[in-house]
Amino acid sequence: MATEYLEHKLALLPDMPGIYMMKNINGHIIYVGKAKNLKNRVRSYFKSSHEGKTARLVSEIADFETIVTSTDKEAFLLEITMIQKHQPYFNIKLKQGTGYPYIKITNERDPQMLIVSNVRKDGGYYFGPYPNVYAAEETLHFLQKVYPLRRCNGFQNRPCLYYHMGQCLGACFKEVPEEVYAKQIERIKSFLNGNVASVKRHLQAQMKKASDNMEYERAAEIRDQMHYIEVTVEKQKIISNDRTPRDIFNFYLDKGWLSVQVFFIRQARLIKREKRLFPIVNDEIEEMTSFIIQFYHRKNSVFPREILVPESLPKDILEEMLPMPVRTPQRGEKRALLEMAGKNARLVLEEKFRLLELDEQKTTGAMKEITDALGIAPGHKIEAFDHSHIQGADLVSAMVVFVDGLPNKNLYRKYKLRTVDHADEAASTREVIRRRYTRLLKEHAQMPDLILMDGGAIQLEAAKDVLENELGLDVPVAAMVKNDKHKTSDLLSEVNDTPLHLDPKSQGFYLLQRIQDEVHRFAITFHRKVHAKNSLSSRLDDINGVGPKTRNKLLRKFGSMKKIAAATPEEMHEIGISKSVADTIHLTLAKTAEIN
Repeated sequence: MATEYLEHKLALLPDMPGIYMMKNINGHIIYVGKAKNLKNRVRSYFKSSHEGKTARLVSEIADFETIVTSTDKEAFLLEITMIQKHQPYFNIKLKQGTGYPYIKITNERDPQMLIVSNVRKDGGYYFGPYPNVYAAEETLHFLQKVYPLRRCNGFQNRPCLYYHMGQCLGACFKEVPEEVYAKQIERIKSFLNGNVASVKRHLQAQMKKASDNMEYERAAEIRDQMHYIEVTVEKQKIISNDRTPRDIFNFYLDKGWLSVQVFFIRQARLIKREKRLFPIVNDEIEEMTSFIIQFYHRKNSVFPREILVPESLPKDILEEMLPMPVRTPQRGEKRALLEMAGKNARLVLEEKFRLLELDEQKTTGAMKEITDALGIAPGHKIEAFDHSHIQGADLVSAMVVFVDGLPNKNLYRKYKLRTVDHADEAASTREVIRRRYTRLLKEHAQMPDLILMDGGAIQLEAAKDVLENELGLDVPVAAMVKNDKHKTSDLLSEVNDTPLHLDPKSQGFYLLQRIQDEVHRFAITFHRKVHAKNSLSSRLDDINGVGPKTRNKLLRKFGSMKKIAAATPEEMHEIGISKSVADTIHLTLAKTAEIN
């Protein structure tokens, strides 16, 4: 049910197209949607019953904003822009770029072939995407042997090694005519577009010529190249009679989950399949349409000649938003491919459901148990901190991040403490909390839903003091308390004087245990590295004649004290250390080893 505040806002909604942004109690944008009629769409969230992900979204909505647009196309574009900017929790989000490799022929006077991961508007020819880097590399190596362009760095007044091997047209020592490159590029494009018969005829002629000239090693090399075509290129089943590069999209919806399959058809073959699973908020047609538009609005996307979609999707809107025709095949092999994508989408989702219930209990269910126990609003993101030191030396802190019960290691952070020079838990907490959340404020980044300190009341009070009194933030904080056996025991809340006892057999307790173990492991691992490096540095600094520059040279070259001790004075002299100092280092470390 909507609050009185929301009821007033709902009454003022316009009967116009645009986007709406749902916010939670902390003011974070948790969902962005588009609508042909903002009034009808936004009101439907509060005036109808929902289940699944939509029900979870509605339970977290505390406010919303709208932006009116002139057309439905403007609304789609603005929706995608806002999703990419704010990364709302309840939206389908796609990573930038496909992550697949491409073969590129560069646009320059003396072109060359490269493997790249990003596609740029630079006039080059791009082929792919390939299923993996290995497949792209094998194809590139084959082309460099059969249809070489330039493999050297340019003119150097003498032939390069690749020219002698027949893998460079000779830009290293002569001017190669542009028409020679153009003819070679046409052959490459023909091969990459699936025309292998002409390549095999070309290779057979070369092999016969080499054999007639008794160049048997060259003939054997060409035979291996023909074998590559047979076992890789021709092994892939041809699934289309034409060679049009196309992408095929289909989907399957059940129990609020959308399963998407994307087939990449290149060179008349299915070279890559991409599968995605999302719990969705809106109906499947809108979510699928948004998915396809986002798919091609990512940075450095490569566009096929056409895309195929099921009949239910709005092809007119997709064609307006995308620079290629959008079609629904009615019969034949294209129709069969579209149906195969739909069947695969259904099979993937059915497999997901068999695992989903248990996963849900361990992740989002466990997160809700913790927020409920603390009496705070439902959330998704936890940031946890721990400190580590040895007798007050080499003080460090570490932070781990769990989103819906799962660790996100890309968000982990390490801190070498700057203002604390002795074992002071409160001071360590103040510094790391101040540094972390001052940075988030400067970046206008989203705050976590809960902060956990690995410790007791001292860390809890220090963290809360910095957040509230220095930074003006109202983020829930709790402390993870251990028992006398150093095992996870309870939660210490800022609003309760006594620890909160979670059921030791509950998923919430298991999650708390995982977080505490993970942040402790991460902090200890970081501390060991810092301590080992500092210990190594101090041992070297104690040697007469070794200063910071010499120490850094040794560390960069050898990496560890054991390897430095095993190095000869001659090896040290090779990196710019004087013979006398090298002898001193060698003798000093040798004596230390004997004593130990």
